[in-house]
Amino acid sequence: MPTSMREPPDPISTRRLAAALAAVAVLAIVLALAKTSSRADARDRVGSGDGGVVLSQIGTFDNPSYVADAPGFKKLLFVTELPGRIEVLRKGKPQAHPFLDISDQVSFQAEDWLYSVVFAPDYKKSRRFYVYYADNDGNLRIDEFKRRRGSETKATPSSQRNLLTIVHQPFSNHNGGQLQFGPDGYLWFATGDGGGGGDQLDNARNVNSLLGKLIRIDPTAKKAAYGIPPDNPFVGRDGADEIYAYGLRNPWRFDFDSATGELALADVGQDLVEEVDILSRAAARGANFGWPQFEGSQFFDAARPGPDPATPPVFTYSSASGSGNCSITGGYVVRDPALPTLFGRYVYADLCAGQLRSFAPDSPSPDDKALGPSVSSPTSFGEGRGGRIYVTSLDGPVYQLVAG
Repeated sequence: MPTSMREPPDPISTRRLAAALAAVAVLAIVLALAKTSSRADARDRVGSGDGGVVLSQIGTFDNPSYVADAPGFKKLLFVTELPGRIEVLRKGKPQAHPFLDISDQVSFQAEDWLYSVVFAPDYKKSRRFYVYYADNDGNLRIDEFKRRRGSETKATPSSQRNLLTIVHQPFSNHNGGQLQFGPDGYLWFATGDGGGGGDQLDNARNVNSLLGKLIRIDPTAKKAAYGIPPDNPFVGRDGADEIYAYGLRNPWRFDFDSATGELALADVGQDLVEEVDILSRAAARGANFGWPQFEGSQFFDAARPGPDPATPPVFTYSSASGSGNCSITGGYVVRDPALPTLFGRYVYADLCAGQLRSFAPDSPSPDDKALGPSVSSPTSFGEGRGGRIYVTSLDGPVYQLVAG
């Protein structure tokens, strides 16, 4: 209808519309404040870190490397094994057959393993999950699979779809290994610098290489293997579109705080320093974590800075000769209400020392404390339903951290 032919607006209807819009605006503000308050409360509630935790073994596996749960299936828990299998527990009992076995596709040489698994946020409906592993050529792969129709404990091997393969040659170390869905719904994973020593291939600071990076992609793209989130920092400028952050050496484990959404990433050091980085996703966007210019907070090769100034870690510890340490196994900011002494603290371990430890991320001074329990060769932590925390031992046992 032409503008000149329209009837004048009803003043009562206009007032009602204005009132409705105002109510919506108020509701949005209230929800935003509630969310902010919830995050502030999560930061304020930080446990002492003084004991109160024991280990409860849930099973024994073959070189376990990660623990994960699946959205919509609260009775299930999944354990990845380095040789290439994903085992499943139902109501705490390991099942007779693996959920998925791709051991014929996994090199299982040096550090070429099955690293982790993550389930899509809509897994119950879509049946989609993703695995991160090194193939028989030593290259890094992110593959999608689907759960078998009508089954909770079996995958369909023939559903395998490769999203991304990253050439990782000629070395077989520093592969990274973590897959996570972020609070934004995108798929995140971390890669090592390509191996050798001292980043001799100079990958970590090279924003056109996918090695030594934190990667963020959309696995649900319709016309390609994966899509690129439009706000990734290198979209439209020099650098690979998939990259979210760079300057990493061997980020074996990272996660997102389930209360605040912050990124918590542990990067394995060269010879002297292990580090943890905890920051918002906004702060991590385009961040340079410093390698190889820095190892932790110390200069490693001052002549090799990244394109951007380095973001310093929030926590470091020594892995120098004689320290008893060798490689950080990153964990989680604990949100399990059944673990009050650990609540709000970042839990981690060292592969060689084995002692479980924690620190308060926002503490103005070092707050690193031993929990008491130790695990032989702790390879990974995992987070389950309700914030439950698990830890895996290379020797086979997998434990849940419980109050005690």
